[in-house]
Amino acid sequence: MLSPVQTQSVSPVFVGRDRELTVLRAALDRAGAGEPQALLVGGEAGVGKTRLLEEFLAAACASGAATAVGGCVEIGADGLPYQPVSGALRMLHGALGDELLRAAAGFEDDLVRLLPDLAENPAPAPRGPEYPDEFGRARLFELTARLLERISAERTVVLAIEDLHWADRSTRELLAYLYRALHRARLVVVATYRTDDIHRRHPLRPFLAELDRLRTVQRLELPRLSRDEVRRQMAGILHSEPDHALVERVFRRSDGNPFFVEELACSIHSGCATGLSDSLRDLLLVRVEALPEDAQRVVRVAAEGGSRVEHALLAAVAGLADDDLDEALRAAVGANILLLADGGDSYRFRHALVREAVVDDLLPGERSRVNRRYAQALEERPGLICASDRPARLASYWYHAGDARKALPAVLRASVEARRRHAHAEQLHLLQRAMELWDDVPDAERDQLPAACVTEAYPPVTSGPDGDPAVSDARPHYLDLLAEAAVAARLSEQRERGLTLVKQALRLVDADRDPVRAAWFWTQRSRLVKGLGRGDGREELARAEELVCGVPPSAVHADILVQIAGWEMCHVPGERTLSTAERAVELARLVGAADVELNARVTLATLRVASGEADRGIAELRELARRAEGRADTRALGRAHLNLTHVLEATGRSAEAVAAAEEGLKAAGAAGVHNDAFLTANLAESLTSLGEWERAATLLGSAHDNVRHAGTRGFLTLRSAHLALLRGELDEAERLLGQVRQSAARLGAEPQVLVPVAEAELGIAADRGRYDQARAVLRDALAVPPTLGHHAYWWQLLVRAAAAEGDARGLPGMDAERDGILALLRLRGRALVTDAPVWVAWSRWFDAELARADGRDDPARWAEAAAGFAPLHRPYALARVGYRWAESLLAGGAPDRERAAALLGEAHATAGRLGARLLRQETELLATRARLPLSGAPACPHHPATRADDLGLTPRERDVLRLVAAGRTNRAIAEELFISPKTASVHVSNILAKLGVSGRGEAAAVAHRLRLFGVDAAAG
Repeated sequence: MLSPVQTQSVSPVFVGRDRELTVLRAALDRAGAGEPQALLVGGEAGVGKTRLLEEFLAAACASGAATAVGGCVEIGADGLPYQPVSGALRMLHGALGDELLRAAAGFEDDLVRLLPDLAENPAPAPRGPEYPDEFGRARLFELTARLLERISAERTVVLAIEDLHWADRSTRELLAYLYRALHRARLVVVATYRTDDIHRRHPLRPFLAELDRLRTVQRLELPRLSRDEVRRQMAGILHSEPDHALVERVFRRSDGNPFFVEELACSIHSGCATGLSDSLRDLLLVRVEALPEDAQRVVRVAAEGGSRVEHALLAAVAGLADDDLDEALRAAVGANILLLADGGDSYRFRHALVREAVVDDLLPGERSRVNRRYAQALEERPGLICASDRPARLASYWYHAGDARKALPAVLRASVEARRRHAHAEQLHLLQRAMELWDDVPDAERDQLPAACVTEAYPPVTSGPDGDPAVSDARPHYLDLLAEAAVAARLSEQRERGLTLVKQALRLVDADRDPVRAAWFWTQRSRLVKGLGRGDGREELARAEELVCGVPPSAVHADILVQIAGWEMCHVPGERTLSTAERAVELARLVGAADVELNARVTLATLRVASGEADRGIAELRELARRAEGRADTRALGRAHLNLTHVLEATGRSAEAVAAAEEGLKAAGAAGVHNDAFLTANLAESLTSLGEWERAATLLGSAHDNVRHAGTRGFLTLRSAHLALLRGELDEAERLLGQVRQSAARLGAEPQVLVPVAEAELGIAADRGRYDQARAVLRDALAVPPTLGHHAYWWQLLVRAAAAEGDARGLPGMDAERDGILALLRLRGRALVTDAPVWVAWSRWFDAELARADGRDDPARWAEAAAGFAPLHRPYALARVGYRWAESLLAGGAPDRERAAALLGEAHATAGRLGARLLRQETELLATRARLPLSGAPACPHHPATRADDLGLTPRERDVLRLVAAGRTNRAIAEELFISPKTASVHVSNILAKLGVSGRGEAAAVAHRLRLFGVDAAAG
């Protein structure tokens, strides 16, 4: 018995047709207002026309419309006369019964030609006067239009005709008449047709051209699905989220055709290795097998040529006379199997799966011969194709020809070209083919192969005293292949495959005879282990450093020091890290390793910023970024721009950080490095600081969709979680933070991750009134030591923690531990430097929050904090400080109510502009309670609005919440309010749901934080 997943052939979710469905529903609405609608829906076979029609008809039925569907039948050149219209009218008769008969009354003798149900005898001889044929048909068309107008007078009617490409001429002419003649009816006529079945002489072509001239006819073309839409469709078919590799495989092979997506997903899931089931293969080959013999031969040859084949190359390989080739190609193009491409100079298959089915149908010997002819033709006449395409095409042809001696050098040359283009996934694929071919090529010929082209300080082959290669295996070039493939795997985010290759290399290399090469592979293992979330990579780096100690200086040794300094910079930066980076620079310069030196200098410049030399470090990073662009060093290029944006943001220069990030993304794109998610995350962080929250959210959303690696997605998601928290979208922030936790192993245990995650967790807990949970998060976070370069993250965490303590002041059970918590916060704060204006501003904010939590709130402290943030262009921080300043002024009974009102007005305006929901509500509440005017906030002097109203609490629920906040039990609440304990329990449950909290304590905390029931602020 097959599982439900295996038998599922149609996705239960409807994806990718929102725009088209919106157009159809709008047409339905217009028809309901008495304006008839005519629509044509086109698309290739399997693209989802029927599914779209089904969804639309279901929506029409739900709105009360009567619906009917008629289908054209494929019978010869023309279908059955009027078959689809007759079928639709019969369906309407079944739905409307006598109502349709009354609408046809008086015209039965004519309409019986379309609807035999109108006559007592199923096949009567037409009664009444005999009209000449042209008049009889015109009368039939007019009466059909009148019938449809009558039955749509009281209700909306949807008439759908499927597979119009098979329609007979009479049906086409009747539809054309209806499209023109219907002027006042609650009617929608929609027809579907296959675009790939309409050859040049197809009778539907002039019909469509005629309708295109009518402004009353809308024409929709259904595109194929995008990659994300394919993923969603597969998730519905498989009842689970498919992995990225499977989505990529199905998307590439299906070209986004929904029918092929369904068939491939089900076939692969049920164990079919190729994904092409016998039924699907047969379906794909039907049209090919209907071609003339010469055309079939050309299609088979074209299938082996690639996804696109130039006419001159195809002519050289097909072996047909020019006239015969033209006739064969004309037949294949006319049948919509091949399409003209590149302005008519080449051909491609209409669908990739058709080509795949044709290739799969070839005999092994036939396939080898065709590929050999392609390869020989290219070697004899290289100009047959574009020079940039030649290496990869020649490698593929020789490989599939089965000639290892020709294929191996061709594959290696193609891999070099792929690396030059930064096509690392394709490079890895080619290198794997080279490893497969390796043993089939004689040693003497392998010795003539090109030298290794690995970058990243890969050591050259060295020899022992007797001239033998200094490795355990007498195949140094094979180790080169492994090295290249490992780097390509990592750069293409195929880390699992890369780790396997590195392990294989470490088994082959003799660490005693060639420690430098072994150390290089250990550095690669470090990167891969960290990328896979299986460790932090430090142990592997230690092994590499141990191997190169005591051997002559090398670029590998310098690179190891660079990576160790980089690791320490992210985990435990300090003076020792700065020294390591300096040694790496000196060693790289000594051995002439320019690329390694450039990366070492990026690390050193970043550490200088963290250690207090901000201007010098930033200037060096800018210069290093320019040098990396000039050298096309993508590794140094990415690191220089990434670290530059990080240090600019950390030192409060957010506008400069945005400009640097945009410049970095542009430079990376020009160098062929796309989807730099880390740089995008930095850009979003700086945009958030500057108050450009909408732009940051859009940027993060689009970047997240294009990232495959879980760790990289985690950084983007963390930024999105922080943005949601600032907006007061606590549920969304908690959901996103859950995704971050799932990626925790891939993100790494670095302060730049751990501290922002802790801040987000603490913020969500505090905003929900869960102060005990916030304290637990803080205690765990304080176990992470303060490190250079991470001051901004620490200040934000400490400020949020101090603010939570201030909000919790006075709550039962929260005051006992406060002194200890505040002492820990002060201790950590003293460990942070304040040698940049932004850190000075944060430290002042922190001091003001500590004083508030201690019961020593002072407006002067808030004034100092506001003065610190004022020139830094951080609108949210300034608004939050301004709100606290106003609160402090009012709580102290200060006479400067005008100043408090101005601060609240500024904070409220900023919160509204940014979309900071919680801050906006808090400013409105404080202004209302203090009876201060606030532009844009609701105000009523006799019945002031409260935060309880915003929460949706009824007056009775507010009474109950007041008693809950006072610690009363349900029975005590019932006695005081003269209600039953059961009623009190129901009110408490409703309150918990509306506040989004899990218990009475959290409800009390929220009421306390929002000051729902406190004494009014000084009114003056």
